Amino acid sequence: MPKTEVILTHNIVGLGGESDQVKVAAGYARNYLFPLGYAVPLSGANKRRLEALKQRRAEREAKELNHMTEMGAALSKMTLLIKVKTGEDGKLFGSITAGTIADELKHQYEAALDKKKIHLPHPIKTLGEHEVELRLHADVKASLKVKVESTNPAPAPEAAAAAPAGQEAREGGRGGRGEARESRGHRQQRATAEKGDKTEKTGAPKGDKKPKAEKAEK
Repeated sequence: MPKTEVILTHNIVGLGGESDQVKVAAGYARNYLFPLGYAVPLSGANKRRLEALKQRRAEREAKELNHMTEMGAALSKMTLLIKVKTGEDGKLFGSITAGTIADELKHQYEAALDKKKIHLPHPIKTLGEHEVELRLHADVKASLKVKVESTNPAPAPEAAAAAPAGQEAREGGRGGRGEARESRGHRQQRATAEKGDKTEKTGAPKGDKKPKAEKAEK
């Protein structure tokens, strides 16, 4: 594929900044860079534009540095809350990536941040607080506190307390019935004991008297 050398007039990520002289595919330059004004062909006339392009580049980079410095200071004071679904064991369904954090920053704080500037070696897979490194600029680094919470509803305290109370009431009911049965048993025992006492006080029953014939002999 034939190459052609061009002078960039705009910053193009992955290719270069204003005033850089780079080689690109001829078709890429002809169909994309030149029509959009992102580059011009390398020529003696265009080389005279280099100083103006370098000045524009310096101003842009200074502005970006100032913007990223302010953003880093602001983000370091923030806590980004991300709510996720979890299982009963507290494990996340899925994980939180740099793209997730960038989307939430945009949604919650309207902070536009390229996910490539969010340094996350491994996706976040646990609840709690996490410190995430931000590489905003070659000269600007910051950290963002990310707090991950579960969207699963917590058990209601009243419901949790009602279960033991109900259980205690049922146990109390069973104990009450047992005490009632025991009381009836005690009443039966007392009745039997009272009958025995009456028998001892009255002595032998009337059927045990001596026959009249014995009195006649005396």
